[in-house]
Amino acid sequence: MKKKKTKQIFRIILLVGTIVSLFYVPWILVKAWILPLPDTVQEQVDEAIGYGFDGMIVYIDEGGEPPAFYTGGWKDRENKIPADPKSLFKIASISKLYAAVAITRLAKDNRLSLDRTLADYFPELVGRIENADEITVRMMVQHRSGIPNFTDNPKYWEDEQENGKRALDFALDLPASFKPDKGYEYSNTNYLLLRQIIEKVIGYSHEEYIKKEILIPLGLKKTFFSLNEVDLDDVMSGYYVGYDEDFKARENGMLATAEDVGIFLRALNDGSVFKEGEQEIYSSLYEYEHGGLVVGYQSLAEYHEDIDTVVVQFINTTDFEGYEWNLSEIIINRIVKILKKSKES
Repeated sequence: MKKKKTKQIFRIILLVGTIVSLFYVPWILVKAWILPLPDTVQEQVDEAIGYGFDGMIVYIDEGGEPPAFYTGGWKDRENKIPADPKSLFKIASISKLYAAVAITRLAKDNRLSLDRTLADYFPELVGRIENADEITVRMMVQHRSGIPNFTDNPKYWEDEQENGKRALDFALDLPASFKPDKGYEYSNTNYLLLRQIIEKVIGYSHEEYIKKEILIPLGLKKTFFSLNEVDLDDVMSGYYVGYDEDFKARENGMLATAEDVGIFLRALNDGSVFKEGEQEIYSSLYEYEHGGLVVGYQSLAEYHEDIDTVVVQFINTTDFEGYEWNLSEIIINRIVKILKKSKES
C-alpha cells in the first residue's frame, strides 16, 4: 500500500514538473509542434512564415524525381522582394562538411595523417593550446579535442567582423574543456585549425583546394567562399529579432544556393563525392548532414535514407534565445513527415 502511494506521489510530481516546464516554453514552439500536419510542403512553409520568419527557402531532392523548390516571405524585407529559391545564402557550419571531405582526401593521398598532432603541424601552438602535443587531426575533425570554441569567448563578439580576422586569438591560452578524446564539445576552433593544416600541407588556400577537388567535379557553380566573390544583390537578406538591420553585408564565410548544397549533400551520402577508399575514412570521421547558424542566417541540410530524400532548409531570421533555431528544427521535421506521408499514400 505504501509503495502504491509513493508511485502516485511520484506521478503527481512528474505532472507538476511537466506543467511548470511548459510554462517556460514559448507557446509558439508548442503550437508549431502540435498543429495538424498540412498536406503539402508549401502549406508548411506558409505556416512557418506565419510564426514570424522573414523568409524561407526549401529544396527537396527525392531520389528519381526532379528537385522541388518552395519559398515564403522575403528575400529583402525592406524592399519587399519575395524569397527567391536561387538566392545565395550564408551556410555557416554546413561548410564543415566540405572541409571534412578535403581532410579525408588528403589523408587517403597520404598528404596528411589523421593521427599526427596539432603540435606536429604547428609547434608554435604548444603552450598556447593546452594538450597540443596530444590532440590529433582526427580528434579535431570529430570535435573531441577539448580546444575551446573561439565563438564562446564574449570578447570575440565585441567586434565580430574585425575579430574574425584573428579568430584563433580568442581560443589561445585558455584551459582545455576536457582531456583529448575524453569528451565531445562542438568547437569552431577545430575547423579553423583544420583549414590552416590543409593550407600548410598543400601550399595554397583551402578554398582553392575545395573548389578544385569538390565543387568543380560536382558542377557546383553557385557555391562561394566570401562575399567578395559575389554580387551582394544575389544574397538573401538576413535578420535578427529585435533589430531592423539587414546583416547580409557582413562577411561570414561560405555562401551557396539551396540547390548547390542539396547536390553536394546527395553526393556526400551516395558516395559520389569520394574517390576509391575515401568513403570508409570519412564514415569513421564525421557526419553526413549538418546545420549552420550565423547572425541572420540559419540552415539545415539533411538526408533521409528511408525515403532517399535530401532536404535543405534556409531561414533568414535568428535570435539570441535560440527559439528561432528550435522552431526551424520543428519545421523541417514536419516537412519530412509530410514527405513520408505522401510516399505512403
